[in-house]
Amino acid sequence: MTTALSDAQIDERLAALQDWSRDGEVLVKTFKFDSYLAGLAFASTVGVIAEGLNHHPDMSIGWRRVTVSFTTHDAGNKLSAKDFAAAEAIDALGYPQ
Repeated sequence: MTTALSDAQIDERLAALQDWSRDGEVLVKTFKFDSYLAGLAFASTVGVIAEGLNHHPDMSIGWRRVTVSFTTHDAGNKLSAKDFAAAEAIDALGYPQ
């Protein structure tokens, strides 16, 4: 079982990320794109990263935007280091915000 982070740990890790926010026990970010297909390609790339990390987000794909949400199910649906590592990997792609 994965260990959930404390509120202080979450706040510290969240401050190091760009434009991610906390919604209860979920880490969320919406990415915006110039076209629907660019967002779809991004979502596919996120899926490949998630598979490699064995930590899969919920994603909502809309017109020119993709919302990515992480929580850790085996930590009691709370935030863990896995969520932040995945967010960092996605941000490293350099996609627009």
